[in-house]
Amino acid sequence: MQMLRTLDIDALDVPEQIPHGDMPGDGVTIGQDNIERAKTVLSAIQGTLERRLKESAGGRVVIGVCGGSGSGKTVMASVLGYALNQAGIGAYIMSGDNYPRRIPAANDAERLHLFRMGGLRGLLASGEYSDDKAVVLRELWRADADAEPETARKLPWMQTYQQAGAQALSGYLGTPEEIDFDEVNDIIARFRRGEKRIPLKRMGREETAIWYETVDFTATRVMVIEWTHANSDFLKGVDIPIYLNSTPMQTLEHRRLRNRDAQTDSAFTTMVLNIEQRKLDSQAWKAQVILSREGKKITYSAYRRETE
Repeated sequence: MQMLRTLDIDALDVPEQIPHGDMPGDGVTIGQDNIERAKTVLSAIQGTLERRLKESAGGRVVIGVCGGSGSGKTVMASVLGYALNQAGIGAYIMSGDNYPRRIPAANDAERLHLFRMGGLRGLLASGEYSDDKAVVLRELWRADADAEPETARKLPWMQTYQQAGAQALSGYLGTPEEIDFDEVNDIIARFRRGEKRIPLKRMGREETAIWYETVDFTATRVMVIEWTHANSDFLKGVDIPIYLNSTPMQTLEHRRLRNRDAQTDSAFTTMVLNIEQRKLDSQAWKAQVILSREGKKITYSAYRRETE
């Protein structure tokens, strides 16, 4: 059985263009900084990976690479997969972004709807709702200004609206309401059992861009899942969770560079990112490896200090 020790991590040479995850439209360009970060992770997980490969009933291991958008998940997973394949340990990179219940535009609309309905119900519950305020709210909705902190400073009752809306939104983001964790968990279970051929979902940005491809896992021993939710309590079967720390501002800058979202700079997007970051923070203790913003392996205690 060929093990990771056959790979000279320090001498790892990675081309600029290498295979990446299975999310339609994704691509990666590898820089030296990305390689150094991956070397840090490989060194940290080498012993555990060898042990898990030996102990696993199906001879297979699942690695999860999680973090906010822009934390480097896709590149990290790509380099890890490349290194494992170079060592003769077949690896496949799976993107969890193929498994939301709705395409991106529809999911964005659902998030906004839940926020606004949560805000309305919060006003009703507090007794602050009125017909006059409903008129103001409709104007704020048209201007996409109802999540702006400045709006709540000018209109104190909007504090109730925003807090209740954020709470409703938090009950959706990263939960089975938003993500089909059952399907991902089934894929992981089938892979770990040793199944050779598994159909995997592909999701683009349009309703017409959803399909399945059957992947041959005959020679694959490691599945690397790159996904914001790869360390979620709803996800089962990940052997080695790796968490890449980033800030909401870094995430926002990454979204600007990708230019995928029309509302990248909106207060609502910032609210979403902050909620997602809080959820990542709450799950970080489970990660076997935590990489700092500077690409250094740190303890959970050091991570807490870094994020406070």
